[in-house]
Amino acid sequence: MSVDTFVAFRYLRPRRRRGLLSVITVIAVAGFAAGVGALVLALAVTNGFRDALQQELVGATAELNLLHKTNIEIAHYPALIQRLQGVPHVRAIAPVVYDEVFLSFGNRGAEATIKGVIPQRELQVGDMLRHVTEGSWRPLQERPAEHTLLLGADLASSLGVTVGDYVDVYVPHAILTPFGYAGRTLHFEIAGIFRSGFSDFDGRWAYCSLQSAQDLHAEGGGNLDSASALEFRLDDIYAVDQVANTVRRIAGPSYATTTWISQNRAIFQALKMERLGTVIVIGLIVFVAAMNVLVMLTMLVMEKRKEIAVLLSMGARRAQIRRIFILQGLLIDVMGTGLGLAIAYLFAWGANRYHWIHISSAVYAIDYVPFHAQLSDGVWVALLSLTVSLLASVYPAQRAVRILPVETLRYE
Repeated sequence: MSVDTFVAFRYLRPRRRRGLLSVITVIAVAGFAAGVGALVLALAVTNGFRDALQQELVGATAELNLLHKTNIEIAHYPALIQRLQGVPHVRAIAPVVYDEVFLSFGNRGAEATIKGVIPQRELQVGDMLRHVTEGSWRPLQERPAEHTLLLGADLASSLGVTVGDYVDVYVPHAILTPFGYAGRTLHFEIAGIFRSGFSDFDGRWAYCSLQSAQDLHAEGGGNLDSASALEFRLDDIYAVDQVANTVRRIAGPSYATTTWISQNRAIFQALKMERLGTVIVIGLIVFVAAMNVLVMLTMLVMEKRKEIAVLLSMGARRAQIRRIFILQGLLIDVMGTGLGLAIAYLFAWGANRYHWIHISSAVYAIDYVPFHAQLSDGVWVALLSLTVSLLASVYPAQRAVRILPVETLRYE
């Protein structure tokens, strides 16, 4: 151990008549531990909600959608699916029919987006049918020609319906007549109610069989080979832009695509800004801990003026004196950062595994606070803490270097 390292460790040990400095040292170590631990836990919560939201949103909606640019239906979609099935990263493709309708039950009514699906294919590209809490989606698969419907929980509550009730589904522009488009009303039985945790889906969406959705647009049944869009499930959700380009090239210039990234850009941008705000606000705790280090080292330099002068008179280089106090600041940071990281990662692991903190699943997509502590976050937080403590140690170290042995020891 070098002389400067030995002296730095020696100054950290509690000595007689150094009670105040010992307390400040403990406070500085605790400050770094609190700042680093709080920042890692805050980032873990942000990561957890981002991952949970991404998983739920991607599961509720398709990762990639192919639709016609002019909003007309895709005719003969089976042949197009056959051509697109071999695109790299594509796991499954499902045809869907969308429409804006008005639902009524008794004296209650509500606007809704109805989605016609083939349940077996829909389960391959999305998870919404797995969120059915009352009834079942199986009537849509077993009796596709019959008019059965799945409603979001909030939509069912606003209409006052339960499984087994019948609602009227009105489509404003369903039939082309010599006098223009006319509306059409069909009766649908409620086969099930789903709850995804997202108000946009639970309060506005309804599912029916693909054939029932096509029946809404033509007397005697619609074209079974037509669809509003094709939905894709990929084996790598982050390759969606590359797959979208390939799908558009194969489908032709009259088609367009939308992705889960473009559809939810505002949500993930908000999470990104929240993460930045968290770093700035909680990072101030680390700054306060660094100020404690600066105060503590400055007081130590004032107390140790004689010892520093003696070391300089015995031949110690000024660079060694500078390193003593810089090393002392770094040692305080290392102890506090190590303690903070250990506590934060242990707490994050336990809270995420055993669901220590519960929240309302009616408001959020999950019923507990997720802590996804990433190793990379701990690394850069530790580097940030190390940098701040290094900067805080520079001033006291420079002040120690400027001590003149002759002036200090003149009257000793």
